[in-house]
Amino acid sequence: MAARTSARAQAFINAFSLEVGAKAMPALRADAGRIAPGTVISIPFLASEDDEARLAAVRTVRELGFEPMPHLSARRIASQLALERFMDRAAGEAGIERCLLIAGDLATPAGPFADSAAIIDTGLLERCGIKHVGVGGHPEGHPVMAPEQRWRALEQKCQSIRERGMAPQVITQFAFDAGVVLAWLDTLRARGITAPVLVGVPGPASIARLLRYAAMCGVGASASMLAKYGVNIGRLLGSAGPEIFMDRLLDGLTDTHGEVSPHFFPFGGIAPSLQWIERYR
Repeated sequence: MAARTSARAQAFINAFSLEVGAKAMPALRADAGRIAPGTVISIPFLASEDDEARLAAVRTVRELGFEPMPHLSARRIASQLALERFMDRAAGEAGIERCLLIAGDLATPAGPFADSAAIIDTGLLERCGIKHVGVGGHPEGHPVMAPEQRWRALEQKCQSIRERGMAPQVITQFAFDAGVVLAWLDTLRARGITAPVLVGVPGPASIARLLRYAAMCGVGASASMLAKYGVNIGRLLGSAGPEIFMDRLLDGLTDTHGEVSPHFFPFGGIAPSLQWIERYR
């Protein structure tokens, strides 16, 4: 396809970021030489890991020459003091300049933060030297927010981040249908949201594992959607990579979509994802 041979396509794949949990840091270290210095490594906020594990991961990412982007899960943060302690240490020990804010999956907040906007409003991020603030994008919709409510919340968060002297980024959940992502990007830009977008891309993995993560993350995985991704729902023992998704996404991207890059979720492992990226280049 023509889009894949263009300068846009090359810039797109070269600007990838990667999500790596604290427990996968040894695998990241093993393959660090295959990743460009300065690559953004996103560190998820997992209920099974504590702040010490997250901070160790942040330090490892910085030590390896990459840009750590820890997630802050608003509803799982127990107190303002807990947030301050984490941010102070992450800034002091690893010089973080970016983070990703998510509301989190708890129905009742564990502390004072009901949503990601509440963290922005503390003023703590800019005081700790944060320059880039990621907020979530939902091309397939949100489980509890109506579309207009979701768009207004995203607009307000991006505006608030800018007013505080930082730069917003929109980071989407992974998806299987490139057409849905492109339509969402069209709406995003039509509403005047110009922030860079990191589009979630599932790295190569077994089909069963992809379906399991889709169910965990609330991602649509109907038979028709999976067929567009290149998955035969009747062959669950196989594996799948994002070739078709990426081809269709790149073919649909235009200058009107602004700054867009892929954010890989290495569900099948870091090494297989890096191998896939190298082959796709």
